[in-house]
Formats: sequence, C-alpha cells, structure tokens
Amino acid sequence: MLEHAKPDQLVELVLPYLWAALVDGRVPANVCVDACLTLRNAYGQLGARAELLAVDLAVQHKDGGGTRYGSLTASWTGTSWNGHCVLVLPDSERFVDATVEQFEEVREIGMGPMVGKVALSTRGDGSMMEPGAQVVLRRGDLLLRYTVAGPGAVASIVEHPEAAAHADDHRRTGVNVASFAPVALRGEGVRGRAMQAPYPRLRALLRAVGDAPYEADEAGDVRFRLPDQDGREQWMRLDEIPLPSSVPAAWPRL
Repeated sequence: MLEHAKPDQLVELVLPYLWAALVDGRVPANVCVDACLTLRNAYGQLGARAELLAVDLAVQHKDGGGTRYGSLTASWTGTSWNGHCVLVLPDSERFVDATVEQFEEVREIGMGPMVGKVALSTRGDGSMMEPGAQVVLRRGDLLLRYTVAGPGAVASIVEHPEAAAHADDHRRTGVNVASFAPVALRGEGVRGRAMQAPYPRLRALLRAVGDAPYEADEAGDVRFRLPDQDGREQWMRLDEIPLPSSVPAAWPRL
C-alpha cells in the first residue's frame, strides 16, 4: 500500500488502515460516526485538516441492481445515528470512507477503506461540497455513488449529546491511531517520501520520534521514549512531544 504511494498520499492512506486494524473486525453502533470523529482527530494530530461529510450511498452492481445506505435527511434514534458519513481532507482534496466495509457487498471484495480524489469547492457557509453533489468511486465491480447531504446533517452529528459525550474518547483514540503513523512511515523506503509530504507537523513529528521505542501503557495509550525539554528521557504521548514553536498546531483548532 505505502510502497507505491506518492508523498501527498501517505497520510491519507495510512490512517484509515490503522483505524481499521485497531477496530479489528468489530462493527459497533454508529461505526461511521465514531470512525470519522476519531480519524478527524488523528489526521489533525499530523497536521492534516479533515471534516465530516454526511452522505447517502448507493452501491450499484454491474447488473444494474444495488442497495442504498445512509440518507440525505439522516437523524438520530436515541443514541443511534441513522445515516452514513465520510471525511473530506480539503487541503489535499481527498475523500475518505473508513467504514465502507461495513456494507457486505463491499466487504466481500476485501480492499479495506476507500480513499479517493475529489474536487472540492468550499462554500461560504464553510461546508465542503454543495448539497446534492455526487462523488462516484469504483470498488471492484461495484460503483459507489455518494450524494452529499446538507450542512444540517453534519450539525446533527457533531452537536448531538451522544457525540459530545464521547468527544474525549474520540480525541484520545485519534491520538493513539496517529501515534502509529510515524512508526509506519519511518520504515525503509517510506520515510524519505513521508518527509516530502505537505504537512509540516507530520515532518516535525517524524524528526522528533526518529527510531525511538514505543509501547502502550496500562491505560492503552501509545507512548514514545524521548528526551524532554531538559534532556531527561520520558514516555510521552504523541500530543505531549515538544515541537518547535514554528510547527502548526494540531487540528481541529478551536
């Protein structure tokens, strides 16, 4: 996967696969919501801006039949969100569906998360794409047609008490997912290209982490053994690693 990726594709590709590996086949309720909010934080830790996009998804077979998932008017039923959502990375115009394999016909192909290139046109209200706009991607013999819901659908996700109640979990898990990125990207044949990626924060983290050992603590948080500002070695989370003041802050920036 990473061996043939271009520098500007490495971050977009690696994080959805790292998230999928951590989930390890589990499909919890609200899987797309949890994945998007987690990966939004993970991308942000590496300096890549990512935003949610609520969509309707039609999966079409080569014989013309298919199934529709999600909704253009998605809503909550108790603590369950009835819809589908993805991420867009506006600075690189990438479209990420980390949970596309929750749908059986897509899962049978076995290619993992969906990452595609898409033309974005940010509107005055801050939304990434016009409501009703479509993104069409191919997965094997399937045609995946995503239709964008209005900005109110995204607000219904992020402003709901269920999302707010798990905000700290999404951030913590996002930091842990992002922590594996420097490990995956420091390998021979990959690090040089990763250092060309258009994300100053990622490049600074790669330099800071280097070949440092890492492990998960008792709470499950990934930590690297690195010298602190006084030169004493400490076990640090990715978001605790001191970086030069010139390095951009992580997203989201409140």
